[in-house]
Amino acid sequence: MALSSSSSAAAAAAPLLNGSGSISSSLAVCYYGRHHKASWLYSDRRTLSLVPSSTVGRNPFVIVKKPFRAGLKSSDSSAVPDLANTLIAAAGVEGRIESTNDHEDYEKLARGMESASPLEIMDKAFEKFGNDIAIAFSGAEDVVLIEYAKLTGRPFRVFSLDTGRLNPETHQFFDTVEKHYGIRIEYTFPNAVEVQALVRTKGLFSFYEDGHQECCRIRKVRPLKRALKGFRAWITGQRKDQSPGTRAEIPVVQIDTSFEGIDGGIGSLVKWNPLANVKGQDIWNFLRAMNIPINSLHSQGYISIGCEPCTRPVLPGQHEREGRWWWEDAKAKECGLHNGNIKQEELSQHININGNGVAQHTNGSAPASDLFNSQKLVSFGRTGIENLARLQNRKDPWLIVLYAPWCHFCQAMEGSYIELAEQLEGMGVKVGKFRADGDHKEFAKQKLQLVSFPTILFFPKHSSKPVKYPSEKRDVDSLMAFANALR
Repeated sequence: MALSSSSSAAAAAAPLLNGSGSISSSLAVCYYGRHHKASWLYSDRRTLSLVPSSTVGRNPFVIVKKPFRAGLKSSDSSAVPDLANTLIAAAGVEGRIESTNDHEDYEKLARGMESASPLEIMDKAFEKFGNDIAIAFSGAEDVVLIEYAKLTGRPFRVFSLDTGRLNPETHQFFDTVEKHYGIRIEYTFPNAVEVQALVRTKGLFSFYEDGHQECCRIRKVRPLKRALKGFRAWITGQRKDQSPGTRAEIPVVQIDTSFEGIDGGIGSLVKWNPLANVKGQDIWNFLRAMNIPINSLHSQGYISIGCEPCTRPVLPGQHEREGRWWWEDAKAKECGLHNGNIKQEELSQHININGNGVAQHTNGSAPASDLFNSQKLVSFGRTGIENLARLQNRKDPWLIVLYAPWCHFCQAMEGSYIELAEQLEGMGVKVGKFRADGDHKEFAKQKLQLVSFPTILFFPKHSSKPVKYPSEKRDVDSLMAFANALR
């Protein structure tokens, strides 16, 4: 059926109109005439969106589906496909249902909101996505997101992943948060068959032997993937200062390239990070100022909280993520929920050390920033550290740190290690450093006992085998006690 007038278009739309002449609030219907000028049959001012005529071609109808406003129940969305198909069939022409994500420049929006407060960002997220967005709550300091959501005055949803390995304190905290805010958290659980297969095949603690990724994939990533299929956007507690290398450049809002939303396909899900530019200390100042309930594990030294077997307290001076998967390399400290952040970390693989021990990019361009820069320390290259390791008898004992400049844990101990070098200068112990990432990492793992950064080794005078510092305490006094016991 060819339609050439707005009256014909109105007739085609008639099956969708109820007795009061209104239409589903999730649809805005427009008619494109012979010259592709939009003539609106009906629109809800809350959801109005005009698709450029250049995107229409010869289709006189375009149906633009906009997000639901806060307050609508998610079940209301079930009617949308039927309504859209009815209109398309009545018009006898091809139509399109457009996702709002297709018409939004989120990179531009992120730049425009780079200096916005978390409250402003949260409000904008709820304004755009209403009931089709939810807060991802881990049971840690990201409870601040729920407080900001409450302060917007808008309805909001919260979901969480219960992996089956959480601390009892975290479950208790979930209950406290629900009662404090008068909400119901939407819990998602791992697939029981997959968990059973993993445990029966590899045991309960296989992640200590072959890494955490497989367990996290079953208990966290796949359940999250299922949950996010019910949304068009989600809100996370990610911060730039939170994880070595992997979160340093996260924007306040972005297209999620790792997961899909309701409409399916890459680009169908938007991720909001309202805390991206907030420092961890500022989060805690806000929690205290607003008297927000917190997980009791925080008072026991835990900062970043995950599953019980993979989380432990951190010591003063340690980075918060050092309490997660401590047996692995610092750069691997993502569970897979935010794998889109790994791009920055992959860059470190293209950095190596030249013959003089100076960091440089593989193309020979600008040098990378280095650590432990002091005249009291000797910087070892590959040849130098190999020669030191071969010696059976040394004139002096050596204390060497194996490090990577991008590692936040190495950065955190820089001051104490330089101070240690100054104190050991007159005590007959030489202090040095060896950058062990990039091309040298495999060598360091095989020959120098490297497991994660930083690794500290003591080379005695009369033994070729170095002694590895076993503690996570990297303050001056602890390191001094280690050196004194062996020198």
